[in-house]
Amino acid sequence: MKKRLLTLIFTLFVGTFSVFAQMSDPTSWTFSQKKTGDNEYALTFKATIQPGWTVYSMSTPAGGPMPTSINIEKVGEGIELVGTAEESEPNKKHDDVFGVDVWYYSNNYTVTQKIKVTDPSITIVKGSVEFQACQEGACVPGEKDFAIELSDKGAEKATVAAADETKDATEDDSLWLFFWVAFGSGLLAVVMPCVFPMIPMTVSFFMHGDSNKAKAKAKAIFFSLSIIGIYTALGLIISFLLGPGFINWLSTNWLPNICFFIIFMIFAASFFGAFEIVLPSWLVNKSDKQADKGGYIGAFFMAFTLVLVSFSCTAPIVGTVLVEAARGSVLRPIVGMLGFSIAVALPFGFFSFFPSKLSNLPKSGGWLNSVKVVLGFIEVALGFKFLMVADQTYHWGLLDREVYIAIWVAVFTLQALYLMGKIKFAHDSDLPYIGVPRLVMIIITMSFVIYLIPGMFGAPLKALAGYFPPQETIDFDINRIVRDNAKEIMKSGVQVGGTQGAASAASNEPVKYSDFLHLPHGLDGYFDYDQALKAAQAQDKPLFIDFTGHGCVNCREMEQSVWSDPRVLEMLKNDYIIVALYVDDKTKLPAEEVYVSEYDGKKKNTLGKKNTDFQIKQFESNAQPNYILLDSRKGNEKVLKPHVLQPARGYNKDRDAFVKFLQDGLKEYKARAGK
Repeated sequence: MKKRLLTLIFTLFVGTFSVFAQMSDPTSWTFSQKKTGDNEYALTFKATIQPGWTVYSMSTPAGGPMPTSINIEKVGEGIELVGTAEESEPNKKHDDVFGVDVWYYSNNYTVTQKIKVTDPSITIVKGSVEFQACQEGACVPGEKDFAIELSDKGAEKATVAAADETKDATEDDSLWLFFWVAFGSGLLAVVMPCVFPMIPMTVSFFMHGDSNKAKAKAKAIFFSLSIIGIYTALGLIISFLLGPGFINWLSTNWLPNICFFIIFMIFAASFFGAFEIVLPSWLVNKSDKQADKGGYIGAFFMAFTLVLVSFSCTAPIVGTVLVEAARGSVLRPIVGMLGFSIAVALPFGFFSFFPSKLSNLPKSGGWLNSVKVVLGFIEVALGFKFLMVADQTYHWGLLDREVYIAIWVAVFTLQALYLMGKIKFAHDSDLPYIGVPRLVMIIITMSFVIYLIPGMFGAPLKALAGYFPPQETIDFDINRIVRDNAKEIMKSGVQVGGTQGAASAASNEPVKYSDFLHLPHGLDGYFDYDQALKAAQAQDKPLFIDFTGHGCVNCREMEQSVWSDPRVLEMLKNDYIIVALYVDDKTKLPAEEVYVSEYDGKKKNTLGKKNTDFQIKQFESNAQPNYILLDSRKGNEKVLKPHVLQPARGYNKDRDAFVKFLQDGLKEYKARAGK
């Protein structure tokens, strides 16, 4: 710990300007073209990404980090886009900060866009690539201009990013996690009414159907391996048919998400006993006849028959695994079915080797159907996640956060009542008493319901962020109501708490961009540097500059983990004027504010470009988050050296250091002002 603090202090007071204030450019881009037809070309944009950095896919969903975008000039004026841009296969992970799944690239990234030139005078295609590169502790927005000369002699073929020989560790971890989730799903399938009773029947068939016990065990093992092969083949087929492009479409488009929602509801209805999902009887009978032939062929068809016969119970579970798999990389269906099938085959192989252990298995009974029904409730809850994706994409407003949480509260309350025996379905047995396992499930379910309820009134419920709509969609947020009421009181002339709320009152002009930009934790502040500086001078306070971005993962992490500290909040409210400068905001500047930068000679026509240019020119940095404490006094608008902070790797959660950063800056400001 001491070593870490010493390193931190050294970084802040000695190395800040020489290391973190330097310009970061973690990517290098190359551009090429290939003629594919009459006046048609394939443009290829390839990025080489420095180790430790990531760039986000064009398919990154709304509410997540800044996606990559390709901007081609003269589209509609002599150039037509042919289809959509095609990307190399991305990695995928769930981002707890943004609460969404994100697609990203490490090492290499390739985009190919086909175009058709309808104006013969166009021989050079110009435009720019906008993107965001991030590593732990910093995000860097980037824009690369390109001018690609069109000719018949392009690259022999369009460049395609090769698969990385060393896979990203996060993706590997994600696949392993999904494997174990699928494995757990397979264990649930084993205790389904269509599968569990077949374990002793199948093992007895092998053990008593052949006088050679070793041969019988070999056939039983082959039977288990056949189950694994059949299910894994299904995963291979899904991966082969879909491909990475179609998988990305499944993940982000509203139509497949609506279909997935309906499928999950059908699965749930099947588990509740409304109907059974069955395959044609002729298929089952034909497989069963082949199983009668004996030998290893017979063992294979016995496994195939088991898969078919158990379809009514396992189909919803298999379907759930495949739906989740199809929303990730092309390897996930294979990994998912492998994990699922190993879990299903495991008990058959185990009891074939140790048939004496069969007596330890619990007897079949009504508890098997209870497992199905409980899974039905879980299917309903998970299914609404897909409807949520479609709802957010098209802004239908059907599933605000409190509505979504209310549905989950209702679903899991009904599940608890079912486990208590207060609700009964058609295929359920009588429940004369509640056993210990069922009691444990009741306690877990009710505890989960109690945990959910505060979320309807504004509690963040961080553990489930990826399954709920954004916090901003909640209508009845108690914290927000209290903050808004406090602001109204302050406007009427009554001081409540700190003085930050009076910042806007110090001037007669409204806070620019406050209609769509907001600070976290109910803090008041500004989103325009000049306006914030005037307010700081009027109140004789130092200026806290926050260079941030909508798609900056590390910025949200700092706000959640560090800004939430009561000591930090108190100082930001009472001792500083805050200005948040978003470097990736696409809001167009008024015509009179558009200018050409002295730094790069480019036109700055959006709020984000203006703030990025300001950060680079004034502070020689382009990384986010970047926090700067400024002496706001007229004629002394200088950084409170050495209090320039851009969190380093491993530092972004150190609250004590951030508190010291603010305290030292305030002390320096007062010393300079002679206070």
